Amino acid sequence: MVKTREELALMRVSGKLLASVFEMLDGQTLRGMSTLQINDLVEQFITVDLAARPASKGQYGFKFVLNCSINHVVCHGVPDADAIVRDGDIINLDITLEKNGFIADSSKTYLVGTASPAAKRLVRVAQEAMWKGIAQVRPGAHVGDIGFAIERHAKKNGYSVVREFCGHGIGREMHEQPDIMNFGRPGAGVRLCEGMVFTIEPMINQGSRKVSTEEDGWTVVTDDGKLSAQFEHTVAVTSDGVEVLTLRRDEAPPARAA
Repeated sequence: MVKTREELALMRVSGKLLASVFEMLDGQTLRGMSTLQINDLVEQFITVDLAARPASKGQYGFKFVLNCSINHVVCHGVPDADAIVRDGDIINLDITLEKNGFIADSSKTYLVGTASPAAKRLVRVAQEAMWKGIAQVRPGAHVGDIGFAIERHAKKNGYSVVREFCGHGIGREMHEQPDIMNFGRPGAGVRLCEGMVFTIEPMINQGSRKVSTEEDGWTVVTDDGKLSAQFEHTVAVTSDGVEVLTLRRDEAPPARAA
């Protein structure tokens, strides 16, 4: 769904607030915290400090404000008082925020303490893959261009891309059209136009792309037990390219794809 200029202005507000949540987390020592403690910290910050709403809470019956996915957990990890973040872990924190009726969605994979070189490399490539996809966004491009760029970068580095989950349109609703797959063919799929807003969120696996959902109905894990990393931003198609609505102060916008 294409957003009006006024709607985009409101989405920028939500995106900027969500970016500040991650900037707050950047200053935390996650090691030794439970994932439920992280959830509660984020809920307090969103509701009290930012006077906003954590959009994930209550969505599809989910009881928490974020997903926290450690090591071999691909996505949708559920906060738990007994799940302690330990030295060497990688943890993806996937957070949504609603302000003035519009939702922003972003995630970041954190390296905790002394992570292994293999974990650091996976996290770096996953972040690069997201930016490769974002760099494809401009009017006249296709969603297949985004997915192709993501998967090509992952495979070039020896990794696989999870296919069961994808980016999505976003606005007044958490999930809108179009779907933004993390694989595809150049020139295929929905054609992008100015005013579209969606997420780009590749999930990159160290081993096989095969995943399973655990008995809780939420937690998705790699079948082979190897690591998985994810990064996500909410982006808008502009008249001549892309605007990253959830861009953090420590990030630079991507170079435009040729």
